[in-house]
Amino acid sequence: MSIFSPPTLILASASPFRRELLARLGLPFRVAIPDCDETPRPGEDPETLSLRLSETKARAVLAAAPWQFADTLIIGSDQVAVCAGKIYGKPGNPAAAAIQLRELSGRRVHFFTGLCLLDPRTRDKEGKTEGTAHRMSVATTVTFRHLSEDEIKSYLAREPDALNCAGSAKSEGLGIALIAKMEGTDPNALIGLPLIALCDLLRAAGVAVLRGA
Repeated sequence: MSIFSPPTLILASASPFRRELLARLGLPFRVAIPDCDETPRPGEDPETLSLRLSETKARAVLAAAPWQFADTLIIGSDQVAVCAGKIYGKPGNPAAAAIQLRELSGRRVHFFTGLCLLDPRTRDKEGKTEGTAHRMSVATTVTFRHLSEDEIKSYLAREPDALNCAGSAKSEGLGIALIAKMEGTDPNALIGLPLIALCDLLRAAGVAVLRGA
């Protein structure tokens, strides 16, 4: 395959944040929303969970319409936050978000962002679409400020999208005011899509992220 005729990219996500991040690369892509169970398995560690769910999302999109996505590259991503052994996902409602922020106040939280680039162009022994999954995990450590009840209440009132973020921290928005320190290799990973790692996977798949490169 020529790098100047890349396959169509499919983002397997309902997240507007991931759509905005992927658009930064200037590559054409389409969005397909996966239907899959995101429940952690018993004893599953956070990094393994994020990697499994990133692949699960990509494969759910492929399984829903294999004939439609046979000549594409499917991007899946998932993020899991963990503090003192407890996993924090998307709170979903203000009450749950407030509980999360109280528990994370003043503490170090590890965010694991799993990334999967699924290539459906590979086939199994019977010639059926199976897809090879290329996966990477990017870790970010966040130290939360000590938060008062008034600060938590004000933040949740002003940042409704926090309900859709692991650990309730929308770092690309007002959530940055919750954070005292960030440690990681890619600031985009905390938002939900590690672009540095994605560029590596795309280049390995023959996609010229920088045209003419």
